[in-house]
Amino acid sequence: MAVLEKIRTKFGIAASIIIAIGLLSFIIDPNELISAFNVMSSKYDVGSINGKRVSYTDFQEDVQKFTTINEMISGTSAQSSETQKQIRDAAWQDLIYKYLFLKECAAAGVNVGEAEMVDLTSGSGISPLIAQNAAFLDENGAFSRENLYSFLQNIDLDASGSLRLYWNYLQNAILNQQYAEKYTSLFAAGGTEGPLMLAKTIEESNATTDIDFVMVPYSYQTDSSIVVTSSEIKKYYKDHKKLFLQNESRDIEYVVFEVVPSEEDILSANNAITALHDEFAQTDNVRSFLLKNSDLSYNDYWYKSGELTSAVSSEVNDFVWGGSKETVSEVLQSNNNFYVARVVETANVPDSVYVKHILLSADDASLADSLLAVVSKKGANFANVAAEFSLDTGSAADGVRGNIGWMTQTYMISGFESVITAPVGKPFIMKTQYGTHIVEVEKTSKPVEKKKVAVLCKETVAGKATINDYYSRANNFATYAAGSYANYKAAVDSMGVYSHRVNKMLQTAENLGSIDNTREVTRWVFDNKEGKVSPIITVDNNYFFVAVVKKAYKEGVSELEDVATTIQQNLYFQKMCEAKAAEVAEKIEGMTDLEEIAEALGVSVSTRTGIAFNSLNSQSLDPALIGAVSVGKEGEVSKPVAGAIGTYVFKVTGRDQGAFFTEDDAAARATQIAQYKAQILVNVMMQDAEVKDNRAKFY
Repeated sequence: MAVLEKIRTKFGIAASIIIAIGLLSFIIDPNELISAFNVMSSKYDVGSINGKRVSYTDFQEDVQKFTTINEMISGTSAQSSETQKQIRDAAWQDLIYKYLFLKECAAAGVNVGEAEMVDLTSGSGISPLIAQNAAFLDENGAFSRENLYSFLQNIDLDASGSLRLYWNYLQNAILNQQYAEKYTSLFAAGGTEGPLMLAKTIEESNATTDIDFVMVPYSYQTDSSIVVTSSEIKKYYKDHKKLFLQNESRDIEYVVFEVVPSEEDILSANNAITALHDEFAQTDNVRSFLLKNSDLSYNDYWYKSGELTSAVSSEVNDFVWGGSKETVSEVLQSNNNFYVARVVETANVPDSVYVKHILLSADDASLADSLLAVVSKKGANFANVAAEFSLDTGSAADGVRGNIGWMTQTYMISGFESVITAPVGKPFIMKTQYGTHIVEVEKTSKPVEKKKVAVLCKETVAGKATINDYYSRANNFATYAAGSYANYKAAVDSMGVYSHRVNKMLQTAENLGSIDNTREVTRWVFDNKEGKVSPIITVDNNYFFVAVVKKAYKEGVSELEDVATTIQQNLYFQKMCEAKAAEVAEKIEGMTDLEEIAEALGVSVSTRTGIAFNSLNSQSLDPALIGAVSVGKEGEVSKPVAGAIGTYVFKVTGRDQGAFFTEDDAAARATQIAQYKAQILVNVMMQDAEVKDNRAKFY
């Protein structure tokens, strides 16, 4: 259990990076799922990976695995919607590796052997996932083989199976990481430049060019003489279909009625907290009082000046730290919420404390008093005392060494809260859910003035009459809008409400505008056809939506009619560029002097020096001009170059071969390219394997 303590308290943010955390939120009726699975309907598949159908059951197994690991580490099953999403993402990624990535590795001849895994998990080549894991670090933050071996020995003694589950997870993560490193190294090795190629790259990268040039900008007005035919559009569409791949999406419009508390609701909240003010000021049990009467429970936290601003409100912080001699405030208002603050206690409290302990097993708990007497002696060493009493190093785990480390109010083992105010150098007995501890605060940061504050809060919520009023408005709109998009538009006009538009809404959409948790709206939209108007969809009991599906887009290649305008604009621009270049060529035919050319075109001559084809500094110029300059002949006036913003004519006035781009720069660029390849590798595999992710249909 001490190992779990250490993981919980020390792994912190690192755990959220390695292990996606959250709790699976089931939205589908289990009975319906069971029925669907019985008939093997792909309608209820979470997706498909490399030809393998991923059933809801398979996905659930992975989700449950990650959920159990998270609960073991965090000590709680309460998770936010965001962490629920993270754990589902982790489960999906796990299946991607299982059904796709590892098979691609095998096909490429990449393998991770048993001996290699032994070396990575317990040999000389320990994986960073173990070497940097808080569970296996000593009191100085260094990797400890003793801690690792103690953990491994305890796996078979752990009746709950939690340690084995965690160890299996680590091994799987190490295996996947090793495969990934080997596979991506193939690309890095394959992209290595030989000596001749490296020399060529350095030479080209160090080459710079100076030019004089003129530019005739394009007009924003449409040229009616340039025509793009329907046959040209169709041909372009046929030849470039891969450019028009799309996800399944919808164009929608929606009206939302937000429930806002009325003046009567605000007055009611004010009256309610005012009636409780005197009783709150006098009660001896603020925790119980707030539990019964407040929208905020009591937080046994020592606040520094300023912290209450973000924790509660600036008004509460100003009262507590504003120098008032009163310990209980009057009713304070922040937006539509009302507060009464009561200062419970004031003391000088450190921000952090360094704690050491001995955790006793159930069999050793009777030794607590004897241990306390020994460790209370000046100079006593917790680890030596543990050895003296022959405590089982397995059951006491890292507690035998006595060091937990620095703890704060927000970085705390559950049950250890009292160490924040405990005296330095005075051991004491503490009981937590993990067992009996001998605890000592060895040192602290400098104490500063802090206060414990109880806050009576009444949040203004819409009353039943207010909710009914907004629902009635939404119901009237839904009634008038029902049946078709035309009816919806007529209802918008007649009732004077605002219709929001969303184009190409994806099935994964979880919010509409600034409103979160709108999955029910998304789900309805994708379950209905074009022109369908929704009934009232309630979100968080604060928003009433009425939506209409304007257009549905299928996954795959976009229909020609949906992209014809875009193609027409692209072809028009290409033709216009060519026409303007031809027009410039005609005007300057036979001219060899840029000043003469500039006068003929009605523009001026500009100069640019140090243009490097591979340099980011050159990107302020038109890419078409940079490319043409790199191969232009020195001293000759170029032909017109059609760029992105205008037509160019230039003359190379000089070239220079510098030495600013070195072998180190080339190596750094090669590393960047290799890293980019590694980042997109799995995504490219997924695209090639036509991976289908249908999780949005279920959550």
